[in-house]
Amino acid sequence: MPFKTPTLTELTARAEGDFESRLPGSGAQLRRSNANVMARVHSGGLHGLYGFHRWLAPQISPVTAEAEMLESHHGTTWGINRKPGGYATGSATFEATQNGVAVPAGTLLSLPDGTEFETTAEAVSAAGAVTVACQALVAGKAANAAEGAPIVMVSPVAGIMTDGAVAAGGLAGGADAESDADLRARILARIRTPPHGGAGFDYVVWAKEVAGVTRAWVFAGELGLGTVTVRFMTDDTTADGIPDGASVAAVQALIDQEDRRPVTADVTVVAPVAKPLDLVISGLTPASAEVQAAVIANLTDLLRREASPGATILLSHIREAISIAAGEHDHVLVSIAGAAPADFETTSSQIATLGDVTFI
Repeated sequence: MPFKTPTLTELTARAEGDFESRLPGSGAQLRRSNANVMARVHSGGLHGLYGFHRWLAPQISPVTAEAEMLESHHGTTWGINRKPGGYATGSATFEATQNGVAVPAGTLLSLPDGTEFETTAEAVSAAGAVTVACQALVAGKAANAAEGAPIVMVSPVAGIMTDGAVAAGGLAGGADAESDADLRARILARIRTPPHGGAGFDYVVWAKEVAGVTRAWVFAGELGLGTVTVRFMTDDTTADGIPDGASVAAVQALIDQEDRRPVTADVTVVAPVAKPLDLVISGLTPASAEVQAAVIANLTDLLRREASPGATILLSHIREAISIAAGEHDHVLVSIAGAAPADFETTSSQIATLGDVTFI
């Protein structure tokens, strides 16, 4: 039976009754008696103590602990720190009215939504343009931008146009700090599946320690006896979730540390190969932009939950994801990856990613 915390009124009545039972005639229930004042003071302090214990009880378990206690107490106890956010980096190109003009390091740039960047090295204009390397001032995936996105030079430089565009490769690598839910899941995984000196789930845990890594899988013996292949995704950092070279190198370096992988294991970290799930949908009713966006969001969520190297995305699940989109009344799934609708299969080196969704 759950414990019922007494109310302040109940505690006061109890204290008054205690005074009356032990000091008959003390008048503990009279407003201006000393016994009544002491009963109320005592009850107020006790009520505060009950309130503190009511807050403290959930903090004891990582399942119910609040963010601060989850990070400072449980995370510290198990040696698991919240993964910090990542800073988006890339290049931007601006037209130049003069050649040989230097754009100094530290020049401020800005995306249309106000996200600010600064150049990380001096660049000199040539052939009527200048390309500058830049990094976001604030960590977070909101700073990621596709190639060709508009960007403005906040600190004007004479001879350089202030309006520019994100260069080839886009602005990438920005990642939000690890959420409470993800941190809680890693702590619980550490408690429920303690390290086993190189068991399969050990490699998954290690990979997820790297900022931006959201999912990971391990394949034993894929490249021969004693080999271990690790594949992972960075769903919140890259557009299609496929990790870039820097992320692959970071995971490889962490697993190769002396206190990580077994000395006899030959570990190779690679990015899975994207296999786009291209869909053609006709007769979507209603065919509004909101319903189309809901369909795409549901398909993205489906792949986040079910896609893994070598997994099969069932046709019935694809159709279900479209059907349960908010506002959807009817649709016809015309094709998947240019062929008649069928289960979408991948090899152990591939992973299903959302490709082009065409509504006709």
